[in-house]
This record gives sequence, structure tokens and C-alpha cells, in this order.
Amino acid sequence: QVQLVESGGGLVQAGGSLRLSCAASGRTFSRYDMSWFRQAPGKEREFVALINSSGYTYYADSVKRRFTISRDNAKNTVYLQMNSLKPEDTAVYYCAGRAGGASYDYWGQGTQVTVSS
Repeated sequence: QVQLVESGGGLVQAGGSLRLSCAASGRTFSRYDMSWFRQAPGKEREFVALINSSGYTYYADSVKRRFTISRDNAKNTVYLQMNSLKPEDTAVYYCAGRAGGASYDYWGQGTQVTVSS
């Protein structure tokens, strides 16, 4: 069983930056594809960014060139560096992991990000 714990959320002004962290338990973290999702009030959860076990990254169009996903397998941690934040980035951010296939096996509890205008 893998547990994911996010941290780093908070309140920031538009144009500011935040770095989210997601710490994972377990010894097979390096084999997992890891992603960030977010859910704004009244909206469905949406994909934000992915980093696979080989280091390949992929982003939603809405965050390209502003957000960067990375991982440190030695620390069992995945990061989301968020720059040039906009009010529409306000959401609860979740990290998720999958060992293979399309569906995610593990989810964190989420961390709130609020961007004020």
C-alpha cells in the first residue's frame, strides 16, 4: 500500500509562486507514474501534470510554461512548481500515483491553493 501526503498549499497573490510536494511511502515509488490533479469549487477534477517513471512530463494546456512537475526518487517525493499563478488556478490540488495502466491506484488527501486577484 502506498500513502501520498501533499503539502505546500496556501494563499498567494496573482503572479506569485508556490511549490507543492507529495511525499510517498513505499519502496517502489520510482516505478510509479505520478500526476497532479486539481478540483475547483463546483467543478470536476481535472488533470494538471504527469511525470512517468522515466522522467517524461506532460502538462495540461492551461498550465504549460507556468507549472513544472519533477520528482526525487531518493526522497520518494514529487513536486509541482507553480509560477505566474492566476485566480483560476485556485483549487484543491491532489497528487496521484499509478503502477501501470490508465487508472490511478493511489491518491493524496489534497492541499488547498488559493490565488487572490
